[in-house]
Amino acid sequence: MANNKDFKVKNGIKPTAYYEAVGTVTSGIENFVLSNASYTGKSFSVSSEESTPRGIEFNSDGTKMYVVGNGGDKVFQYSLSTAYDVSTASYDSVFFNVNSQESTPSAVRFNNDGTKMFIAGYNGDDVNEYTMSTAYDIANATFVDSFSFSSQDTAPLGFIFNDDGTKMYIAGNSSDKIHQYSLSTAFDVSTGSYDSKYLDTATVLSDTVPVDLAFNSDGTKMFVGGSSQEKIFQLSLSTAYDVSTATYDNISFSTQSEESNLMGFTFSPDGAKFYIFGSTQDTVFQYSAELDSRILDLSTGSVFEITPTSDIQVGLSNPAASGTVSQATLLLDGAVNGYDLSGAAYDSVSTSLASQNNSPMGLYFTDDGTQMFMVGASADEVNQYTLSTAWDLSTLTYVRVLALAETIPSGIFFKDDGTKMYIAGYGGDNIYEHTLTTAWNISTGSITHTLDVSTVDNIPFGLFFKPDGTKMYFSGDENDKLVEYNLSTAWDLSTATFNQYSPSIVASPRQPFFTSDGLKVFIPNNSTDVVTEYSLSTAWDVSTLSYVQEFDVSSQETNPYVAVFKDDGTKMYVTGSTNDTIYQYSTSSAYTVTYDSTLQWGGGTAPDSPAANETDVLTFSTRDGGTTYQAAIAIDGAA
Repeated sequence: MANNKDFKVKNGIKPTAYYEAVGTVTSGIENFVLSNASYTGKSFSVSSEESTPRGIEFNSDGTKMYVVGNGGDKVFQYSLSTAYDVSTASYDSVFFNVNSQESTPSAVRFNNDGTKMFIAGYNGDDVNEYTMSTAYDIANATFVDSFSFSSQDTAPLGFIFNDDGTKMYIAGNSSDKIHQYSLSTAFDVSTGSYDSKYLDTATVLSDTVPVDLAFNSDGTKMFVGGSSQEKIFQLSLSTAYDVSTATYDNISFSTQSEESNLMGFTFSPDGAKFYIFGSTQDTVFQYSAELDSRILDLSTGSVFEITPTSDIQVGLSNPAASGTVSQATLLLDGAVNGYDLSGAAYDSVSTSLASQNNSPMGLYFTDDGTQMFMVGASADEVNQYTLSTAWDLSTLTYVRVLALAETIPSGIFFKDDGTKMYIAGYGGDNIYEHTLTTAWNISTGSITHTLDVSTVDNIPFGLFFKPDGTKMYFSGDENDKLVEYNLSTAWDLSTATFNQYSPSIVASPRQPFFTSDGLKVFIPNNSTDVVTEYSLSTAWDVSTLSYVQEFDVSSQETNPYVAVFKDDGTKMYVTGSTNDTIYQYSTSSAYTVTYDSTLQWGGGTAPDSPAANETDVLTFSTRDGGTTYQAAIAIDGAA
């Protein structure tokens, strides 16, 4: 049956509660969601200042970051040009030496207005309090007093306050417990007293090295970092900020992919992000802890439709009062997340280019996937092809060739309307602009401008333009950096000026490919036979580039020069000079859909997310005012 949603709604799928109408789906963001945590690809090394980092904290607006460790017994201060984005951090050359009070510091915290700083450590087994006349100005901190934890633990690691400073907590390594204390005067540690309340992490979490802890904004969730398992664990507290009421949620997040010896972590105040580091990498790693929610408002209707554009959680709101049945039907469309190297797989689809060029170095597909252009090192020409079925390599047909001025062409790109073609090459170290009198017909092209790039990098590979034509990029094999040019007049190479380099990237970088939002770039590497993904914290700004992950293509091509993507990012095409063949990969994963805990599924397990181009029809029913919903899948994968 065709995917005709009107037909499905009008013919027997309409429920009978509240309204026989399409209801409203409201969107929202839930934070502190450890189950949805993911590494953002953003990090910052503190190894130049601290070789054994133990504690991390931010000021109230996220523009300053503070790190403490026992390598130098100091608190170091950093500035972030983008709040809470560690990839934008830089050292302020400001520090405060705590050695007079603590020679093995393990945690740093501030009071709510930044006029007090607290340092915990396991040489003195205590927390030390300092005052600052200017908020967050650690260089002028003055010691006030301290509070000993030694009766409960002789190796305190993590340390934190509750939201108003009337409670404090330590993660104790010698006792394997989280201990709780009360302060009769907020943020005055001299007024502290033990509550005789604790959480035994060895028993509850099976982790014998609790290193740090954090709370959500209302104290009903607690997060504990454990170094024996290298995980952050999530617990629920039936009484806010009372650790003795904590129960494990069976939710944890492993940090081992980035740091194999977890020492500390902290959340941003809104819970959207968290940060970890340890003694192996000496680097702060940034993660997302957001969950995108979709709430079906039963007061507005009973039939709903959702097409995810990211991972989401589904819930329901505003049902009829207890005793009255409320029902809803959800049409959940399958959607995919493109440009996903983590799930990339070879499709066993390929096409040889050897008849035209035995060393292909540059590829360009039109946005509709019906035309392809190729340049390579074995011929000073560009070759044009058509695809009778869009993006299907098996339907590739050679059309025509155009001789080029460049003797070793290594990159190709077109203006979006097909009236301009750009060729990069390292025979002359130039970029050439061609004007085509007939769009997309290379035989009508002629050179209008030439740009010498030899002073920037004399081995240019690949070519890419920002969609509006105001920026141009290529990979520089001489410097192993991505090169960025500005064009003061869009698409006019005569107005191009060098802007900046990226940080150093993989050796032997080849053709770059950016996503349409300028926040990701993929670069093949012919020395390690991988395609590497980088993120850009500022769109189209290569100076903000940072490594994310890589995908090995050596089973198909051991000298890759090109990795380009289908317009939706669900397919990747790789070619190189070893086999002179284009290989096709799937680079997509289905968006994950989870469900609120009030939804109870038959068999106890929620269904998988629908596949791409399919629709699942789900039904929900409650008669207790929404305390619980009975959920079922009515149609699995309607085509």
